[in-house]
Amino acid sequence: MKGNVFLRKLTVMLLMIGLVITGSAGSIASAKENNGHSALPHGKFLVIGHRGASGYAPEETIPSFQLAKKLKADYLEMDVQMTKDGHLIVMHDTSLKRTTNAEKVYPDRAPWQIKDFTLKEIKKLDAGSWFNKEYPEYAKPSYRGLKVPTLEEVIKKFGRNANYYIETKNPELYPGVEKKLLNVLRQYHLLGPNAQSGKVIIQSFSKDSLLKIHKMDPNIPLVQLLSYDQPAHMTNHEIKDIKKYAVGAGMNFDMIDKAYVQKLRKNGLLVHPYTVNNEDDMRRLLSWGATGMFTNYADRLNKVLKTYHGS
Repeated sequence: MKGNVFLRKLTVMLLMIGLVITGSAGSIASAKENNGHSALPHGKFLVIGHRGASGYAPEETIPSFQLAKKLKADYLEMDVQMTKDGHLIVMHDTSLKRTTNAEKVYPDRAPWQIKDFTLKEIKKLDAGSWFNKEYPEYAKPSYRGLKVPTLEEVIKKFGRNANYYIETKNPELYPGVEKKLLNVLRQYHLLGPNAQSGKVIIQSFSKDSLLKIHKMDPNIPLVQLLSYDQPAHMTNHEIKDIKKYAVGAGMNFDMIDKAYVQKLRKNGLLVHPYTVNNEDDMRRLLSWGATGMFTNYADRLNKVLKTYHGS
């Protein structure tokens, strides 16, 4: 009899421990936030591969995304912009100048804005050699001659085996980009009733762009990007407004503090600071309650997560 009582007590203790562990994971990134949007996958802190593994490979190229997957990033983060002839390409800058040899190939077409070039013209460019020159310690012969990928090429390469964190970049330059983006995502079954919830997260600095997407499909998890040039502050009114259409916010990590992060979390918003590459910064943001981070080094962040036990 005493043995049975002991076993019952032990079972209850184990169940309570399990609930505590489950509750901790849920507090980091709950399966369903209280603002009514679709659940995100994983139920854990999100490692977001910023422009792929852009610390080690040419940003927003197929090898960069391949490496991010290898380094166990939960999401492949990318920027989407539109060519003159209406194709969606993956590139951060609105100009082709920094990460391609556009200046050499098209010397008379400054400032080399993406919107002024067709996809065929952009496909003639080298999107990898700049990285070898800029970061010789990570240079590889295979990076020479890399092409700027289209969104469709990225999705065809990784399919439903990857999660995508997509930014509508400077959407005011590309009328209709939101509709075109959603059409591509639906075409490859990443949205809709048969798609896994949270396979795609869409982010933007443009509230208008996110509102357009929310109107077209209110089930897509959206993240409002923010940029602060002084210590961050968000009013209750601003939080309430963001929650009408988004599941979270992303902001420059060096302008936020613990109170800011916990205020957003208390109000049911995910917090995804960018771009966090230093391990001490990663640990600090974890201790504050961040639910994910953009990083150029997914391996560093995963290393920190393995050894982090909370404060």
